[in-house]
Amino acid sequence: MKLLFLIVAFFSILSFSNVNANLAYITNEKDNTVSVIDIKKKKVIKTVKVGQRPRGIIMSKDGKLVLICASDDDRVEVREAETLKLKYHLPSGPDPELFILSPDDSTLYIANEDDAMVTVVDMNDKMIIDDIPVGVEPEGMGLTNNGKVLVNTSETTNMAHFIDTNTLEIIENVLVDARPRVAMFTPDDKEVWVSAEIGGTVKVINPSSKEVTHTIGFEIPGVNEESIQPVGVRHSKDGKYTFIALGPANRIAVVDQQTKELVKYLLVGQRVWQLAFTPDQKTLLSTNGVSNDVSFINVDKLKVEKSVKVGRFPWGVVISPN
Repeated sequence: MKLLFLIVAFFSILSFSNVNANLAYITNEKDNTVSVIDIKKKKVIKTVKVGQRPRGIIMSKDGKLVLICASDDDRVEVREAETLKLKYHLPSGPDPELFILSPDDSTLYIANEDDAMVTVVDMNDKMIIDDIPVGVEPEGMGLTNNGKVLVNTSETTNMAHFIDTNTLEIIENVLVDARPRVAMFTPDDKEVWVSAEIGGTVKVINPSSKEVTHTIGFEIPGVNEESIQPVGVRHSKDGKYTFIALGPANRIAVVDQQTKELVKYLLVGQRVWQLAFTPDQKTLLSTNGVSNDVSFINVDKLKVEKSVKVGRFPWGVVISPN
């Protein structure tokens, strides 16, 4: 009897640990919903009502919590990943858009577009620790692996702000091109790539010298230059490729992470916003805001395999870590 109990307990734990495996969570900005996609089946299995104008979405490292920027509610929702039931709200400034957790999940850094502040929240006490003044319309949030340096982009000031997370002070401001949206460190933390939506470029910055080392531009035959608007950025862990969402160009640029040269353009849905890898990095998902779908990209083949319909104006995407 005792043996039977142990066997049942073991499989219960195993089942619980895999309950969120291979799931993608998509924020639908216009519907005020989150769609959950079974990645293996490539189908929506659940749609849940959330706060108003959901945009940024991330998960805790253990995959048990989903955090959502409810931009028009001026707060962050924390939900159970398994059920998407609301656990509690976290405070933020007005219009939170993107955010990032410290490596130990103890601190949340939130970009608040309407008050030119990065809000720092203690995840244990669920209280604001500090507000860091940055440029106008902050959005992008990048963090080193050790959690010591945070990079925030300000869309109107056109800067990448390097912030010391110990002192919570800006240590350097780096000018980039117009309307920077996303800051993303490479896996080795030796570079941070900043996309500029209106400038149409991606700046590569050396975090040590704070100097721009490369400027990546894009030309797509038959597509107006004004339609090429870089937003989401994701680096492969092996250092081979970087994928860049190009907004109304309806393309994802595949860039050689080492040489910074263009490898290929992938045609996806309309107005591609954000990107996320599956844990094995064999599949990349993109949110396509105007066509209301999510594209599945085979990373090895650099090929778009399928698009899945979700809610209206899908914006953010996060994938369960196991």
